[in-house]
Amino acid sequence: MIRGFDRDATWKNLGLPVVLPAALARGYSIVRRFRPDVVLGVGGYAMVPSVAAARVGRVPYVLHEQNFLPGLATRSLAGGAAAVCITFPGTSVRARRVELTGLPLRPGFSRRTPAIPPRKLLVTGGSQGARRLNEVVWEALEDLLARFTEVIHVTGRQGAEEGRRRARPRYRPLDFTADMAGLLAEADLVVSRAGVGTLAEITAVGLPAILVPGTFGGGHQEANAAVLVEAGAAVRIGDDDFDPQRLLAAISSLDDERLRRLADASASLGRHDAAERVLAVLKEVAAR
Repeated sequence: MIRGFDRDATWKNLGLPVVLPAALARGYSIVRRFRPDVVLGVGGYAMVPSVAAARVGRVPYVLHEQNFLPGLATRSLAGGAAAVCITFPGTSVRARRVELTGLPLRPGFSRRTPAIPPRKLLVTGGSQGARRLNEVVWEALEDLLARFTEVIHVTGRQGAEEGRRRARPRYRPLDFTADMAGLLAEADLVVSRAGVGTLAEITAVGLPAILVPGTFGGGHQEANAAVLVEAGAAVRIGDDDFDPQRLLAAISSLDDERLRRLADASASLGRHDAAERVLAVLKEVAAR
């Protein structure tokens, strides 16, 4: 089983010299048996064995880099790629061909016009939740309920018990959801971490956002958030500065005109045809 390089706890990388050769051998075996016309690597360490095997076997491959800052795997393999697809404009990667495709999403994310002033607030820390977001929202909950008709809060499993304990009318805690499209279809304003999947979903719907980027993983969430902030689609609060007062102040600063500008800018970044764009690149490469 392949493992990634851990930047936050480097001692966890001691086993890589044992794991990596076995993973590469397994990847080569799969590619040789399947005999693909093209290989797609979707970023991160999990793609390395198969993509490296394709490179050794002279099978053309395409990479898709999800984050604004290319990860180590993408940087290592981009030079031999037939093309590199990117999610955000401005991503810098050394490759013979770079295509701005956006991030493929599940069906259901449709652009909508949020209510102004916002009625429903959605708070999400991503699929795992975010302890800091949870704690601040719970501290500020009475004030948030005074401003919004409903607060929808995806707590993650680590916040599930406390979320259920605090549940009340107009406060809807969810430990997990498989229907983010449905929640975004209800929301008018989002408070979120800056994982690339969540940002792609927010912009596909065209919602204004307050982003609190996580500080882990080499700062990739900061770079992701900066794309939206610079485009005028979101405002940012640093993780170290995030507290109930900063959250409430950020919400208060969003007058009707600014909310409209944020929503329009968010929608301008959204891409609903990302999967089709990536598929077109793969077909072209495979047909050579």
